Amino acid sequence: MSIPIVAIIGRPNVGKSSLFNRIIGRRQAIVSEVAGTTRDRLMADAWWDDYHFILLDTGGLESHPEGVIRQLVQEQAEMAVADADVIILMTDVVDG
Repeated sequence: MSIPIVAIIGRPNVGKSSLFNRIIGRRQAIVSEVAGTTRDRLMADAWWDDYHFILLDTGGLESHPEGVIRQLVQEQAEMAVADADVIILMTDVVDG
């Protein structure tokens, strides 16, 4: 049986990297108030109640990414979604 993949996705700066670090129990992802800090998919082994899975942190999804870098970030997030067995969709409680 393969190890399931869980991807955290959402708009830029909604706390995806903070959740990623919290679940894996260490600071692997850089956390910043500056939107666009995470650009590549980050991957880590994770355990929850003795259940092992691979956790993916992604850059922010945008409806219309502008510029080459934002488009590449979008493509990385879309690849994470395609690879995932489970998706955690994070939203901002104020902005949605």
